[in-house]
Amino acid sequence: MSNYHEPAEELNQEARNFSRALNSLKEEIEAVDWYHQRVVTTNDPDLAQIMAHNRDEEIEHACMTLEWLRRNMPGWDEELRNWLFKEGDIMGAHGNGQEGHDHGHAAPKTDSLGIGKIKK
Repeated sequence: MSNYHEPAEELNQEARNFSRALNSLKEEIEAVDWYHQRVVTTNDPDLAQIMAHNRDEEIEHACMTLEWLRRNMPGWDEELRNWLFKEGDIMGAHGNGQEGHDHGHAAPKTDSLGIGKIKK
């Protein structure tokens, strides 16, 4: 089964590389989760130490892939610079210099459809 949502033959090499990187990132993050669950549920301290080591290596792999995306795929550099390595409330930074960036958050509920006033 293909990871592509569009016909593969219509995707250029750059788009295929982006897909490879994004899928690898998902897989690394999933592996971090699996190893972490094993760390916190095992009753064997030696096994926990091994699983923690494996988890941390998966974090390293995810970070390397994220850096490749930052350098190569449009949008990543700007957003990572906006959001990472900041102090304070994460969502509090959302309103600071982020005008025009919805970031997937819903607008406040109103009775308006957001299309302006309809005059009779």
